[in-house]
Amino acid sequence: MKIAYVYSTMAVTGGTERMITEKANYLSEHFGYDVTIISCFQLANEENFFQLSKKVKQINLEIPFYSQYKYKYPKRLLKKREMNRLLEKSILNAVEQIDPDILIGVSRFKANYISTIKCRAKKIIECHEAKYNTIYDAGLDRTLPARIFMSIYEYLYFRTIKRNADAVITLTEGDKKLWKRTKCTKVIPNFSTTPVVQYSDCKSKRVIAVGRLAWEKGFVRLVKVWRIVSSRHPDWHLDLFGEGRMFDTLNNLTKIYRARNFHFHKNTPNISQEYAASSICTVTSYFEGFSLVLLEAMKHGVPCVSFDCPFGPGSIINDGYDGFLVDNGDIRLFAERLCRLIEDEDLRKQFSNNAIEKAKTFDVDVIMYNYNELYEQMLK
Repeated sequence: MKIAYVYSTMAVTGGTERMITEKANYLSEHFGYDVTIISCFQLANEENFFQLSKKVKQINLEIPFYSQYKYKYPKRLLKKREMNRLLEKSILNAVEQIDPDILIGVSRFKANYISTIKCRAKKIIECHEAKYNTIYDAGLDRTLPARIFMSIYEYLYFRTIKRNADAVITLTEGDKKLWKRTKCTKVIPNFSTTPVVQYSDCKSKRVIAVGRLAWEKGFVRLVKVWRIVSSRHPDWHLDLFGEGRMFDTLNNLTKIYRARNFHFHKNTPNISQEYAASSICTVTSYFEGFSLVLLEAMKHGVPCVSFDCPFGPGSIINDGYDGFLVDNGDIRLFAERLCRLIEDEDLRKQFSNNAIEKAKTFDVDVIMYNYNELYEQMLK
């Protein structure tokens, strides 16, 4: 079976890039499929952030898409149109060259075009975030004309996918409900292949948070939570691992709110060791496609406290059994749940044991069997 993925670039770090890499590796190494990743903006000399199997092929189209931003309006619009035409033509040429049985697009990147490519392949669109957070970055202020334009564009974008894609894959049941009138919508959650060298003993006075420093991850809310928690437990520390454009803002907020012992760290390839050295994990996102952070923390036996945001955390945490789910945005209740875990080591250990068992239900072999079953059904 020939499978081709189409994505923007594999040279950056993120949950989507990681899952594409791990699925491509698994499909080629375990099922023996011929897998190719078409990376549209990546240059020939740019290395992937996550390591691909030697069995996986990669085509870098090297489209200078962002060169449009060197120009002012209205010339920028003309350049954007030119780049889009070049991009679509290059994708089509690459697909014709590969001649795949299955063509996979990602909902956030040119999925409307990918679903309409005229070829023999079955087109599958994977959703790595909730549908209503697919088109543009949340948290940005936009003018009324811009909001109207984006609403129209979003409607047409999704209508094209629904009419043409042979299947849409979502990560949660909640997101599936948003995808109406598709030919086929299937829920297949994410998995984690992060090896667990050591489990957390839940004894360290350390809370961990992981994620890019962007608005949607809700780290401003985490600072507000930690202001309450650190005042009650000044001997505990919070370590945030991640990089992004909000570093200065968050760093300043920790000082303004007097959130003591709030430490920032860059991304690390040894995140497994950091989970094992922590007693609690927090997720304060405004929304999540799934939340690999929760899954990875639970694999390491780290009990989690998370806002019950749409849609990921609620499909992973069993509230009061292997972690705590908090009404989305309730800062004080989040702090109370965190303090409860800090103050009760026995409860942390109980949640830890339950979390390890829960994480096993997202085993890579189970999840990838579901993907393989879908591919085989579509080719019958």
